[in-house]
Amino acid sequence: MLGKQKPAGEKLGIYIHIPFCRSKCDYCDFYSLTGREDRMDSFQRALLAHLKETAFAAKGLSVDTVYFGGGTPSYYGKKRLRELLAAVKRHYRVDKDAEITLEANPDSVDFKSLKALRRAGFNRISIGFQSACQAELDAVHRPHTVEQGDEAVAAARKAGFTNLSLDLIYGLPVQTVSEWWNTVEHVLALEPDHLSCYGLKVEEGTPLAARVAGGERILSDDAQADLYLWTVSRLARAGYGQYEISNFAKPGFLSRHNLRYWMTRPYIGFGPGAHSDFGGRRYAWVRDLEGYIKGVLEGGRLLDSEDLIPREERSSEYLMLRLRTAMGIEEWEYRGNYFMDFAPIEERLREFAAQGWAERTGEGRWRLTAKGFLVSNRLIGDLLERQEKVRLSNLLPRVQEKYQGKK
Repeated sequence: MLGKQKPAGEKLGIYIHIPFCRSKCDYCDFYSLTGREDRMDSFQRALLAHLKETAFAAKGLSVDTVYFGGGTPSYYGKKRLRELLAAVKRHYRVDKDAEITLEANPDSVDFKSLKALRRAGFNRISIGFQSACQAELDAVHRPHTVEQGDEAVAAARKAGFTNLSLDLIYGLPVQTVSEWWNTVEHVLALEPDHLSCYGLKVEEGTPLAARVAGGERILSDDAQADLYLWTVSRLARAGYGQYEISNFAKPGFLSRHNLRYWMTRPYIGFGPGAHSDFGGRRYAWVRDLEGYIKGVLEGGRLLDSEDLIPREERSSEYLMLRLRTAMGIEEWEYRGNYFMDFAPIEERLREFAAQGWAERTGEGRWRLTAKGFLVSNRLIGDLLERQEKVRLSNLLPRVQEKYQGKK
């Protein structure tokens, strides 16, 4: 199911999806559940079994990132989290300096629990702070207060976490420009090492989508764009470099696990709905708690989807994912890995540069600017279309030659 093993020496990431939440936020479309605490122990047994049975595929590989996401992993309880991390370390070859991240909500952590998790080996924490305005938190039914957010940061620092990230959302209902400015200044005073700043997206099927469909107004795309550009500038002045569309970090504090996704490096996911990219294949587990538990413990259907990724598709991923980052793309990296002509891509990038959407660095790499990030979906889509035309033009002579050979 997992495909061929990767060459020895290549680094591997592990993602563990904890789908439980105390409450569901109005904007959230991640796979998460409320009121299912009764299934936590069964889910724990399934995760432990799945981690153990999958370890053979990672034999000889060094794990340098482990990420507990959700849902709300901190709501799962420190005992279960410690047990899971111990199992990862027991069954996989985890580097001594591996980045081990825990996502947390302010209402489900305290100093005692964080101290225990830090001692267990968690060394990075990502807290869902979201806003420093209580009215904004209430508007989307966040389960915590601003004061709890401040207290969670203080508790994490006291517990020994020296790598701390905060998540923020701009464009929340009832949010004004000045309130977003206040939120940014508030969190800068807390001195996090990393910040993730996301523009609000109204996802289909969420309570927020129903509210907007009913006439509730939120900030326009243009207003969100202004907040984004201001944020990029303000965080740069505060010493946070932008290394991806929504992510900013002090030197040395880039999220190594998230970079793995953008750099198309291998990772294995566990938990319902978790995705993996390993052994030349991309696959995902069923997006259903009961289905996942049954699939692992009783041998039911566990795999939701699986795809072999050909080199042509990897070249598209390279453009799509790398152009989300400040690193961007480079001609000989592209030519050498995918045997594709870079000239049509570069021609278009030069046109983007004339619009202020892209730039070429001193190292000869091409990347999108902050303004380019705002319209990145459109720009990257344009480049992918050009790439496909090049691929088809290269394929046509081979098809014609094959056809003529049969005549």
